[in-house]
Amino acid sequence: MSSTSTLHEHTRQDDVHLGETKVVRLKHPGRWLAVAVIVLIIAMVIETMFTNPRFRWDIVWSFFLAPQILDGLRVTVTLTVIAMVIGLVLGTIVALMRLSANPVLKAAGFAFVWLVRGIPLLVQLIFWYNISALFPVINIGIPFGGPVFASFNANTVMTAYTAAILGLGLNQAAYMAEIIRGGIQSVDEGQLEAAATLGLGRITTIGRIVLPQAMRVIIPPTGNETITMFKTTSLVSVVAVADLLYSTQLIYARNFQTIPLLIMASLWYLILISALSVGQSYLERYYARGTKRNTPLTMRHHIGRHYGNLRRLMAREQNFPGGRA
Repeated sequence: MSSTSTLHEHTRQDDVHLGETKVVRLKHPGRWLAVAVIVLIIAMVIETMFTNPRFRWDIVWSFFLAPQILDGLRVTVTLTVIAMVIGLVLGTIVALMRLSANPVLKAAGFAFVWLVRGIPLLVQLIFWYNISALFPVINIGIPFGGPVFASFNANTVMTAYTAAILGLGLNQAAYMAEIIRGGIQSVDEGQLEAAATLGLGRITTIGRIVLPQAMRVIIPPTGNETITMFKTTSLVSVVAVADLLYSTQLIYARNFQTIPLLIMASLWYLILISALSVGQSYLERYYARGTKRNTPLTMRHHIGRHYGNLRRLMAREQNFPGGRA
């Protein structure tokens, strides 16, 4: 009897020992060190932004909605929209030329992309702005002594704004041609064979079958190109187009407040690029329907997920200080 009771007593002690087993969570000192460094850097940036009087936030906000700045902002947005429209339309045509079975069309498309991508955009803008030095009169007609259908004075037609549109639009068309070509080639060839068995023409096949499927591949880089184009418009200031940057330069050339006004222009670029990024995320989510089990998250969902992860991480640290299981 005593031996039985002793056995039960040892069993209960073992159970208590097992029940009191402490779960030691895995420690991540490097992770928290990185967090501390990042928080320290952010704190230093915030501290210097609000304690350094040379930032002159009063000047930043006083010119933020100035009529000259808003006019320059409208020019920047307009140039971005026009350049992207030219890039999408002409880029699609060039992409189809490069995919054509006609060797002449294929060679012409390749030559366009090679030439435009090979010359820096700043050089192209300056070239178009000074085109009248090469062609004082622009004639449209049949070459080698043929009839002339229309004639233009280059100094009158090629204004700074026109040069900016040509430079930005043609440059964007070369890059969009490669993006669209890659998107079209990503569609399985079986789709083309199925369309051919149904008797669909090439244009109908591309417009109704190929492009809708290629959009999920085309949209992300196109969104990036749009954001890049919005920032690239600042180059037109070299040909005296009154965009956001050029308008800012005119103001600080008068009052010599260079840094505050550049901060103001940077804030406008950040605001509008953030809006474009949100629009891009919704477009990607729309065209990814039915292709993935989990559709891409929008910017709002990303922020919500990271905020939720941060709250859960802080709660775990409060319950299990010192590390993670």
